[in-house]
Amino acid sequence: MTPEEKERLEACTREIAEILYRNAEAKDAEQLKTLEGIEIAVREQMIENVSPNGGNFFVEKSSGTKAGKERKLKSCIGELKLKSKQAEKLQVKVRARLSPQLEKCCLLVSASESYARTEANIAELTGIKISHSSQQRLVQRQEFPEITTTETVEEMSIDGGKVRLRTEKGKKCEWKDYKAVNAQGTVAAYFLNNQGLVDWVQKQPLAEIFSCLGDGHDGIWNLFAAIAPSGQRFEILDWYHLKEHLYAVGGSLRRLGKAEDLLWQGDVEQTINLFAGCTSKRVINFLAYLRSHCHRIPEYGYLQKQGLTIGSGSVESTIKQLGRRVKISGAQWLRDNVAQVLKHRCAYLNGYFYSPMYFYSVPN
Repeated sequence: MTPEEKERLEACTREIAEILYRNAEAKDAEQLKTLEGIEIAVREQMIENVSPNGGNFFVEKSSGTKAGKERKLKSCIGELKLKSKQAEKLQVKVRARLSPQLEKCCLLVSASESYARTEANIAELTGIKISHSSQQRLVQRQEFPEITTTETVEEMSIDGGKVRLRTEKGKKCEWKDYKAVNAQGTVAAYFLNNQGLVDWVQKQPLAEIFSCLGDGHDGIWNLFAAIAPSGQRFEILDWYHLKEHLYAVGGSLRRLGKAEDLLWQGDVEQTINLFAGCTSKRVINFLAYLRSHCHRIPEYGYLQKQGLTIGSGSVESTIKQLGRRVKISGAQWLRDNVAQVLKHRCAYLNGYFYSPMYFYSVPN
């Protein structure tokens, strides 16, 4: 920008500001008595009266055409008017009602908040109002791609979460399971679709031998068995789940401490011997648990020294992160919408909306 252009721009800007100030003052003089009020008033005036004109000018100059039927588009700079040929050249989605940047903002916020809260937050952050129903439709019609990790997967965790389904009025709420996997930091979740999870993992670059972390639930280990042959899997029972089961037995703290030391060394047989003669139901169940998973109880201390993960904290954290969206207070979901909501949340957790993979436009 030349000095002359800068001087001219400053003069024009001041003239525009004077007009906007008079308009804002006539609308709500009290609002202009605080800086926050001025910020809101200026943004409101710009979005309503100034920036759409600038945006439309940029669109016309950049596209080089004014041909075609006119359509309106909500954007972060106000309501834009695009001709069909302009939309085509600028790679705007067919029948889209939101601009690329505004759509991205909505998807980022609704990945963590309810649609009603997203409506309020977007209005506060951008000054643009998008209804909660529009927010929901936006998510449901997205095509979130399956992310493929570029790193060789040497560690993997699988765990399960729950989601509450909407039921008919007067009927008891229904909870259903979904499964989540963390493969070398990349996450995916599937609702009532275990085969989908298996297929996704098998598309990843798996190491010749990779560790499989999980709790004592048989369904988790069945999934691992479906993913790869036993010779490729090094199964590890989650250390923290193992400790929870141990201390749930109760009784002598001294014996429990000794058992923990033995399990840390991977000595299942000596641990079982510690409880010889005990007939309580808790002990019997715990010993059955140990026998069932003895081949998944390694020498935890050695693995930890080697820098290997001995607890599935990563995937449990993933479940909690997913739960922050699907288990928002009072949330109930239509069965047909759950899978898409999980894809949306996983896309957010995987950083999809900040990556070159995120592409708003589709062929017109």
